[in-house]
Amino acid sequence: MSRASIGDYVVTSKLGSGSFAVVYKGYHKVTKVPVAIKALSLGKLNSKLLANLEMEIAIMRQIDHPNVVKLYEIKKTEKHMYLMLEYCAGGDLQQYMRRRQQGAGDQGRMLGEDVARHFLRELAKGMQCLWRHNLIHRDLKPQNLLLVEDSPTSALKIADFGFARHLATASLAETLCGSPLYMAPEILKFQKYDAKADLWSVGTILFEMVAGRPPYGGANHVQLLANIERQPLRFPPTLALSRACRQLLIALLQRKPALRLGFAEFFADPFVDLQPMEETEEVEHSGRSTILPATTSIQEEGEDEAQQVDGSEAGARGDQTALDSRNRGSDRRSRAFSVSHDASTSSSRFASTAPSAVMRQSRSGNLEVMQTAFASTSS
Repeated sequence: MSRASIGDYVVTSKLGSGSFAVVYKGYHKVTKVPVAIKALSLGKLNSKLLANLEMEIAIMRQIDHPNVVKLYEIKKTEKHMYLMLEYCAGGDLQQYMRRRQQGAGDQGRMLGEDVARHFLRELAKGMQCLWRHNLIHRDLKPQNLLLVEDSPTSALKIADFGFARHLATASLAETLCGSPLYMAPEILKFQKYDAKADLWSVGTILFEMVAGRPPYGGANHVQLLANIERQPLRFPPTLALSRACRQLLIALLQRKPALRLGFAEFFADPFVDLQPMEETEEVEHSGRSTILPATTSIQEEGEDEAQQVDGSEAGARGDQTALDSRNRGSDRRSRAFSVSHDASTSSSRFASTAPSAVMRQSRSGNLEVMQTAFASTSS
């Protein structure tokens, strides 16, 4: 049976799907380079979603870094747009943690501190590039961190820039977007926020890697926020962590942004220990854009079932030891940003397309919870 193709790319299987897109695995006909093909149905996108898509494409064209998923090419028909993206065979970080389960409960997903540190440093390298380009991601979570291979030493790449925005120096953002479990408390409270919201997300990801669950959970955003505000940061009593790792977690998971670790301090933290980026001009990466005949589409014959990653209720925390938070200086280079677009759902997945937990504020001011629950990602 002949396989479907899109321009110079052959489609081999379906990786997953979301509300507005289907992601396929494929390869280039000539080079045989594997790719992830994100197929978007333009008829399902309203003006705000189209604006988000245009912003996502513009940002991915701007960035060329080993720790950021590459956009190779764009192909467009009358009804569809296809993004040819770097394929990451190792899946996402959430899937990696689940595959490492050796028993029931949270401890089955715990990664060793050395492995967690490796993935954190990979994430920090990508964030350092975004920071240099005045970008904020706004939806950092394990599902948006992709691995090149199924290995504890794999390269990690930041994906899904549907909510990413350029920073500005004039004002703070108010748009509510992202995934609740990894959302900074100032966003959950509808307060204006700055780029340090991404660093809270980094703290929750690191905590989940070493503890097997996010630091806070809840049945809904109200309970989640209440737990963040009322409960001290607690580590499982049997969790053995270095002093450097604990101190970094405490510094990242400060409720007040002014007390939260800043970007320059984060990159220089002993547990992260990144060298400052050289002030050399980077080559701008631009994915090629092609208009295809209107009849071009992907046929879904013999495709694999879409992968689904469901959230579940946060597990019992058990007896835990409370730690007092210490103040850390704020980053003098932390910059505010202005966002004019409302948040909307995005479904960008390259080795997994689990629906994102997305929240947005409606015109009436009410909070809408979209696509997923707020509990931890235990199996």
